[in-house]
Amino acid sequence: MRNSSRGAVDPFIVMDVMEAARAAEEAGRHIIHMEVGQPSSPAPAHARAVLAETMTSDPLGYTVALGLPALRQRIARLYGEWYNVDLDPARVVVTPGSSGGFILAFTAMFDAGDRVALGMPGYPSYRQILKALDLVPVEVPAKPENGYQLVPGDLMGVDYQGLMMASPANPTGTMLDRAELGAMIETCQAQGAAFLSDEIYHGIEYDKRAVTALELSDDVCVINSFSKYFSMTGWRVGWLVLPERSVRQVERLAQNLFICPSHAAQVAALAAMDCGEELQENLAVYARNRELMLEGLPKAGFDRIAPPDGAFYVYADVSHLTEDSRAFAAEILDKAGVAVTPGLDFDPERGHGTLRFSYARSTADIEEGLSRLQDFMKTRG
Repeated sequence: MRNSSRGAVDPFIVMDVMEAARAAEEAGRHIIHMEVGQPSSPAPAHARAVLAETMTSDPLGYTVALGLPALRQRIARLYGEWYNVDLDPARVVVTPGSSGGFILAFTAMFDAGDRVALGMPGYPSYRQILKALDLVPVEVPAKPENGYQLVPGDLMGVDYQGLMMASPANPTGTMLDRAELGAMIETCQAQGAAFLSDEIYHGIEYDKRAVTALELSDDVCVINSFSKYFSMTGWRVGWLVLPERSVRQVERLAQNLFICPSHAAQVAALAAMDCGEELQENLAVYARNRELMLEGLPKAGFDRIAPPDGAFYVYADVSHLTEDSRAFAAEILDKAGVAVTPGLDFDPERGHGTLRFSYARSTADIEEGLSRLQDFMKTRG
């Protein structure tokens, strides 16, 4: 059986790191997980209780392709609560995670061969999904002095039909303020290109609130998910907010590609949106972990970092320590028992000299991981 060239995408390196960590644990080792962007907390207790009760009386069959109307309405209401944006629920599409949202948005908005600009470093699955859809990822290096976020000048001379940005970003956790995000939207729209805003880490912010692209324009596509702030990674439920003219196009695609998102996950997601107290307790853990990382990583020798405004990552320049971040991450796992992610996932050009550290786990794990990293770096000399 033949394979397509479209399917020849690169592996997601963090998943390989997870597998190496799993194998080490299976062999009896205790591994501290700083590699994966996954909350250690489960879905909110109330959400799990509501789903358990619903399962006794509801067969949980197909929903309509756009998602449960009650969930779409509740997501729209969230934009009023968080950002003072009056959002029509008809513009909300519930998706099978943000990954399903990317597939729907990219397919609906671009034709084969179209070019979509991405900042480097950035979430690696953007470029792999684009490649699989016969689209062209145009990776534009973002500067450390700009928090590894693109600025309008970075796009001068770049040919693109779409621009994907994330704030807070993965792998850096850095954010754009209102003026910075507005400038990028204006630059993109002046090019006649589609602006896509990945807002999956909204809600996980520390010193200031993240700005949604919907505060600045209706002619944008916003992608979000219940995975991070709502602590529901494995439930695979996310959403899109689209311009009105794009909704029916995405609906037809969703009907054929996915039929609908998981009914059970949608029930839990709807209940999770009213679990603010528990979710804020999770945020307090991340805030404490962030303090520990910003103090402890420099003590271990990882002192070239862009302090994160949100999410739960620290991105470190380790080019003075190694020329091979993948081998360095493997050495850290082997000798320190700490799993971290090589920067090659996020920046194929400069990632050989960077690592991403996640602090989404428990505070006890973060404290232990930092202690191990400090001991390891002392012995490494």
